[in-house]
Amino acid sequence: MTRPLLYGSANLMRTLHLLMPSNIVSVQFQLTVLRSTDQLHFSTITSISKAHRRCCGAVRASKLHLPRSCCTDSVIVAKDGKYGNKQVISITPQLYDYMLANIREPEILRELREETASMRGSQMQVSPDQAQLLAMLVQILGAQRCIEVGVYTGYSSLAIALVLPESGRLVACERDAKSLEIAKSYDFAFVDAEKRMYHEYFELLLQLVRVGGVIVVDNVLWHGKVADPLVNDPKTLSIREFNKNIMEDSRVSISMVPIGDGMTICCKR
Repeated sequence: MTRPLLYGSANLMRTLHLLMPSNIVSVQFQLTVLRSTDQLHFSTITSISKAHRRCCGAVRASKLHLPRSCCTDSVIVAKDGKYGNKQVISITPQLYDYMLANIREPEILRELREETASMRGSQMQVSPDQAQLLAMLVQILGAQRCIEVGVYTGYSSLAIALVLPESGRLVACERDAKSLEIAKSYDFAFVDAEKRMYHEYFELLLQLVRVGGVIVVDNVLWHGKVADPLVNDPKTLSIREFNKNIMEDSRVSISMVPIGDGMTICCKR
């Protein structure tokens, strides 16, 4: 039976090789170098065995030993009274600790997260609650073909790959946007790459994703900077403009979710 294929970066290859237990996972690596104008792109093909799926199926809530913070006001109301004084939850440090303690995170993902936490740029990795949402969206869609732009060490890639069916495929692209040209008709796409390129990434993925398929874009709240008119650095401006454009884009249905650093879920019409 065809195994799910996971394509990723050299970092992902090294990390998976280090972390995956040999007794439950069969891993085959094929390193391919694709030349672009001024850089190299590394791809990894990884097979995940049925035994690994069974092992990861018995997941438990993560026990994250994070600093405890004093509880602050966790309910906010929009200043504009036209919204009916609707009360919504504000994620305080204490409440976020509680959320993290109630997330189902497979052991292999926990190990990868902890390994990545000691690396430079570890803040680029998606959080466990984001990874859980991505995996659920893939399962709801019944996705067979997924594509991810921006891999880092592969936490989100692995979270998606673990819930794909045996015949599923994930193409995870790192740095070389030309690799997108070889794909078509994807069910699900995730973007977490260069912020100033979000518009370009989205337009490419919109061509690749089928009608009814989903594109999830990360960091759309950008540490709250998008709502601060005094912040106008290039990345903030780019994300702010992307958010404005996507809201007016009739080609997709959208939902901005305040999870992690903010995610916008787009369904192609």
